[in-house]
Amino acid sequence: MGLFDLLRPRHDAVETTRSALEQADEGQDSGAVTALITSLLNVGLDGKGPIDSAVTVAEKARRGADSVEAAVDSLARSHVIGGGVGGFVTGLGGFVTMPIALPVNVFEFYVQATRMVGGIAHLRGYDVSQPRVRTAVLLTLIGSSADDVLARAGLSTGGGRMASLAAKRLPPAALLVINKAVGFRLLRGVGERVLSRLGRGIPLAGGVVGAGLDGYLMSRIADQARREFPPTPS
Repeated sequence: MGLFDLLRPRHDAVETTRSALEQADEGQDSGAVTALITSLLNVGLDGKGPIDSAVTVAEKARRGADSVEAAVDSLARSHVIGGGVGGFVTGLGGFVTMPIALPVNVFEFYVQATRMVGGIAHLRGYDVSQPRVRTAVLLTLIGSSADDVLARAGLSTGGGRMASLAAKRLPPAALLVINKAVGFRLLRGVGERVLSRLGRGIPLAGGVVGAGLDGYLMSRIADQARREFPPTPS
C-alpha cells in the first residue's frame, strides 16, 4: 500500500492491479518479484536473525495484555511507532542519503508490515504457517487492490478474502500467481514512495515528513488487517 493508493481514483488502481496480475501470470520479472515475496514471508512472517517472527511478537503482545483485542492493539501500536521511526531515520539525511536509504526503508517498512499483519492474524486464531493464510497476509499489504487481484484470479470476495481463500482451497500454483501479483504491485509502489518522499529533501524536516507518512501508512495497514482477519470461532 503506497501513498498513491490512498489518493488515486479507483479506476487507476484497478488498471494497475490488472497489469500486475497479467505480468505475474506471464512470468515477467519473476526473479525480483519472487525474491521480494520470499523475503517478506521468510523474514517478516517467519523471522530471521535478530528479527522476531510474527508469532513471537504476537505472543509477547499477548503476555502483556488483558485480552486478545488488547494484544492486537498493542501489536499494531508498536509497529506504527516502528514504521514512523524508520521513516524518520530515512529522511534525516535528505537528498544526500535518499538513494541508499529509501530502498532499505521501503523493504524494512514492508517487513514490519508483514510481521504486524501476521501477528494480528495469529492472535485472531489463524495459522500463519498455512499457505492460504500467508497469501492473505500479503494481500492485506495492498489494501483495496487485493479485491481486484482476487477477482482477476476468479475468486469471489463477497465473504471476505480469508473466507474466499479457505473455501476455494486453491492449489499452490494459483497461490503463487496471486503472491507474484502482490509482489508486482509492491514493486510498482516503490516509485510512488519515491515521489511521495520528495519532501524529505531537507534534512531533519524530511525526517519528520517520513515519520508521519510511514506511521500513517502502517496504521492503515493495521486497520486493514483487523478487517481481513476477524476472530475465528473458539
